[in-house]
Amino acid sequence: MKKRLKTYLFWILLSEAVGILAAIQTQEGMIRFREAAVQPPFSPSPILFTVVWPLLYALMGFGAARVWLAAPRCERQTGINLFFAQLIFQFFWSLLFFNAGAYGLSFYWLAVLWVLILLMILAFGRADRAASLLQIPYLLWVTFAGVLNFAVWRLNR
Repeated sequence: MKKRLKTYLFWILLSEAVGILAAIQTQEGMIRFREAAVQPPFSPSPILFTVVWPLLYALMGFGAARVWLAAPRCERQTGINLFFAQLIFQFFWSLLFFNAGAYGLSFYWLAVLWVLILLMILAFGRADRAASLLQIPYLLWVTFAGVLNFAVWRLNR
């Protein structure tokens, strides 16, 4: 029981740490973005992002922990590798979008991230169905982020 709890804490804290690091690294870029970039009318309030992202990072970590605990090593490796790949892509998307203001590149980067998340969901599903289902809100949010990213790119050419 204690080992399971430590496993869940490890994966959730790892995911949250990446999110926190991205937020710290992009804090100034986010302020510049809000002040200078033209945003589409369907842009959500910045406060929504501060609520949604911690929840999504927790779900990512919770899902990864379930895969880590549920699957034999050979089955879990693909899912865990995809978990790390999408986590890295997620982190760097923030830097590209907010710090570099590279909205076009960010959109294509996000498209790759979307595919990585989908592949992770499929791999998680082979190891643990619940872990897979926990990632669907993340995929939906990144889909919305892609639409938002595209609109920002088009409005700020």
